[in-house]
Amino acid sequence: MRAIRSISVTLMAAVVATAAWAEPLAKVNGFPSQPLRFISPFPAGGGNDATTRWVTTKLPEATGQAAIVDNRGGAGGNIGAKAVSEAKPDGYTLLTGQVSLMAVNPTLYSAPGFDPLKNFIPITQVNAAPLAIVVAASSPFKSFADLAAQSKATPDKVIFATPGNGTLSHLVGVVLSKEKGVPMTHVPYKGAGPAINDLMGRQVDVLITSTSSVAGMIHSGQLRALAVTSPRRTGVFSKVPTLEEMGMPNTTFEDWYGFFAPAGTPPERVAYLNESIVRTLKTPEVTKLVVDGGSQVVANTSAEFTEQLKQDIKRWSDVVKLSGAKLD
Repeated sequence: MRAIRSISVTLMAAVVATAAWAEPLAKVNGFPSQPLRFISPFPAGGGNDATTRWVTTKLPEATGQAAIVDNRGGAGGNIGAKAVSEAKPDGYTLLTGQVSLMAVNPTLYSAPGFDPLKNFIPITQVNAAPLAIVVAASSPFKSFADLAAQSKATPDKVIFATPGNGTLSHLVGVVLSKEKGVPMTHVPYKGAGPAINDLMGRQVDVLITSTSSVAGMIHSGQLRALAVTSPRRTGVFSKVPTLEEMGMPNTTFEDWYGFFAPAGTPPERVAYLNESIVRTLKTPEVTKLVVDGGSQVVANTSAEFTEQLKQDIKRWSDVVKLSGAKLD
């Protein structure tokens, strides 16, 4: 009887918890009373757009309001970011940002049109994902040590591809080439897809890109991962060594997506948005989408995300200057 009573109590607690999560959060002084609009500053179909839709699909369960995705691509995300920075700071217009947009572009572009710290309030960081250093399965490089040895023996003869100039992938390659003694020559592509094609055809030696771009081909055996830039082995890349554990300090580089509100948005609305989005990120459905994409859910506080952004701006601005990259 005690066992049955214990099981009944457990089941009842689970039902109550589920019911509580099924109810929208209480409004804060009537907020929100209309749909929330999320501007994704890149075209539909990319990682920023996908991440936004993972959240907006489930967010209405927490807010009781519709969540609309508005894709405004252009200028490396600067156009969409500028639009949100100029929007009414009432909590109804939000930005899906990422490291390249919020921490790299302010230094990379001569006039990005916004200041990530002055014009925005960070709400919460969605995820953290490493970059992967990969080669074709037929490559003679069986390990990162093989790649490093060849690059040192033939400086700048090893060609590394990336999804484009000024991307995190490009900047990580710059750090390896100029700071870590792995001299390579950069060839930028217009996206990961074309770069992967040339990697498979052995037109380039190595590719640095997001884990989500190559996870499937690594699982299928078409590509081989030599290293990742995460602080620890994780998820679908648990068998791949990190640069740090191979004796390269200060080589933890993580990509992330996160949500931002225009500066001046009332603190109570920022707190509400943080709670509702964090609640959504922690649902099993959304968590699985993030993990399957090669990331880990972060779902931190606004203050924690602000501190992370400050650290990333400092770090990536230094790397951009080291690379010499500049865009108008």
